[in-house]
Amino acid sequence: MGGLDALVLARAQFAFTVGFHIIFPAFSIGLASFLMVLEGMWLATRSRVYLDLFQYWVKAFALVFGMGVVSGLVMSYQFGTNWGGFADKAGPIVGPLMGYEVLTAFFLEAGFLGIMLFGLKKVGEGLHFAATCVVATGTLISGFWILAVNSWMQTPRGFTIDTNGTFIPTSWMEIIFNPSFFYRFPHMMLACFLAVAFFVGAVGAWHLMTDNRNQAARRMFSMALWMATIVAPLQIMMGDAHGLNTLENQPVKLAAMEGDWETRAGQPLVLFGIPNSETERNDYEIAIPQLGSLILTHSTDGVIKGLKDVRPVERPPILPVFFAFRIMVGLGVAMLMFGLAGLVLRRGGRIYTNVWLHRAAVLLAPSGFLAILAGWTVTEVGRQPYTVYGVLRTVDSVSPIGLPGVATSLAAFAVVYFLVFGAGILFLLKLVAKPPMQDEHGPTPDAPIRSAGITPGGIAGLQSPIRPIAAE
Repeated sequence: MGGLDALVLARAQFAFTVGFHIIFPAFSIGLASFLMVLEGMWLATRSRVYLDLFQYWVKAFALVFGMGVVSGLVMSYQFGTNWGGFADKAGPIVGPLMGYEVLTAFFLEAGFLGIMLFGLKKVGEGLHFAATCVVATGTLISGFWILAVNSWMQTPRGFTIDTNGTFIPTSWMEIIFNPSFFYRFPHMMLACFLAVAFFVGAVGAWHLMTDNRNQAARRMFSMALWMATIVAPLQIMMGDAHGLNTLENQPVKLAAMEGDWETRAGQPLVLFGIPNSETERNDYEIAIPQLGSLILTHSTDGVIKGLKDVRPVERPPILPVFFAFRIMVGLGVAMLMFGLAGLVLRRGGRIYTNVWLHRAAVLLAPSGFLAILAGWTVTEVGRQPYTVYGVLRTVDSVSPIGLPGVATSLAAFAVVYFLVFGAGILFLLKLVAKPPMQDEHGPTPDAPIRSAGITPGGIAGLQSPIRPIAAE
């Protein structure tokens, strides 16, 4: 029983650390691309508002980048301390993929990050923009390799298992481009862009509520709204395709997501309910007949596998998967509605004066990151009881560790994380609470007169962070 308790705490520790960590690489990926667009627009139009926004957000990028470093290093150590069985058996596949991430993304980001942060007046505009593009590309490449690892763990291909239980690669192409990779990678990248768009939009809306003539706030809010309008429907379509892939490759996870207990044609769409594993039914269920089959099979009489066809020991925890999936979908619908509302209110420039739109934007500031956390809960908890789906169980992946050691380290992580990252997040909020201001060269040519009380300011001094390690 003690071993089981240690396993549960080891899983809780990894979930806790990944929950903190995943926010920072997601922020870095989306914000790096946003910075690239801002600098490109400045070079193309010479409108100084884009440079002001670049200088405003590059400080936040440096801070988030640094927090991603610390949280990622901790996760890397856990593979050796808590998950030695996984590292021993899956290491010949997971290790090289993580190494490729270092050899590609790390060299790009580490080599050009300093130029991006400090080199605008030293290397020239063209080279500086190239450095920004390289850093943004590096974050995407990092995401590529990390999602390749995680996708392989969800839909493993291209390997054999030797007599010692070690995974031996037979085809790197099949390992990297496994059946779920082409769905998970774009789904996650779109999630990063959408999360940053809503955070940037919220910051712009916050400042518009105090000064709706602030040209920089107007520009960032408008750009964020365009991103929400375009990316939210794309993300929903990609999510639907991802769901169909999950139906094909991980039907038990999909059944937990949907709350389907019976295997039947014309499966309903369960809008709400409380899955009850003892009675194997949903309490207080609200469902739409046949809609589940229509969405997943594009036929009202399509057959969807239910949880009762699987032994209880092969089922993932139903409650967290079921509710996390609904949180993710609900937030996605809210983001879609917000983007459409912004599209309607663009006529006549009402997006800059509509207070209710601004309040909604501020309310939705964390929505993208919450959706990412909910989505990863579905992904990782839904994979249980396996670390490598169908072939390596979680109970066989844990190190031979004792309960006291895991409990102590988990408590220490909780204290340190809330102190360190709590302070970092508060500092980030303090940075963006200041209105976007012009630098010492004067006001933006295309901006109206600013309201009294806001003085010009420049970019604050920065400390160069090292690369974040995006671990799953």
